[in-house]
Amino acid sequence: MVMLSHFIHRELRLLARQKADWLNPVLFFIIVLSLFPLGVGPEPNLLRQMAPGIVWIAALLSVLLAAERLFKDDFRNGVVEQLVAARQPVMAFVLAKTFTNWLSTGLPLVLLSPLVALLLGLNTASLMAMMLTLALGTPLLSLLSVLGAALTLSADKGGILLALLILPLYIPLLIFASAAMEAASMGLSYQGQLAIILAMLLFSLALIPFAVASALKINVS
Repeated sequence: MVMLSHFIHRELRLLARQKADWLNPVLFFIIVLSLFPLGVGPEPNLLRQMAPGIVWIAALLSVLLAAERLFKDDFRNGVVEQLVAARQPVMAFVLAKTFTNWLSTGLPLVLLSPLVALLLGLNTASLMAMMLTLALGTPLLSLLSVLGAALTLSADKGGILLALLILPLYIPLLIFASAAMEAASMGLSYQGQLAIILAMLLFSLALIPFAVASALKINVS
C-alpha cells in the first residue's frame, strides 16, 4: 500500500506538470459531442436516438487518445527498466498508472454528463443511465488502454498498433453501454446491461494488471 500511494502521488505530480495529457482527451470529447448537433441539425428526436452511440464512441476515442503515452516517457527515461531490474513492485506501478489514467480521462467524462445531456437533449432517465454506464465503463476503458499501451510499448508505430489492438476489445462495452442508454430512453429497465458491464470490469480488474506487469517485464528484457 505504501508503494502504491507513492506511485499515485508521483503520477498526480506528473499530471499536474503535463496538463495536455488530461486536457486533450476532455476537450476532444466535448468537441466531438458539440459537432454532432451542428452536423445533423437541430432535430431533438434524431439527436436523442443517436445519443447512445455518439456518447460512447466519443468516450472510447478520447480515452484511446491518451493511451499511447502512458508508459512511453517512463520507458524512455529508464524508469520501467529500473523497476524491473531492482525487483520493485511493478504491480503497484501498474495499478497507480491505471487509477490516475481513469482519474484524468474517465472521471471528467462522468462529470461532464449533465453538459452532454444538454447538448443532445437527453431526459433525466437517459442522463442517469449515461452517468452509470460511464462510471462503470470508463474504468474498463482505462484498463484496456493500459494493457494496449504496455503491449505496444517498444513498437515503432505504437499509436496505430494500439488502436488496431484495443478498438476491437472496446466493442462489447460499446454494445452494452449503448443498449443501456437506449433502454433508459424508452423507459425500460437496463439493470441487465449494467450487470454485464460490471462483470466485465471485475473480470478485467482481476486479470489485466497481471498481464500489464508481465508485458512491461517482457519489453524491458
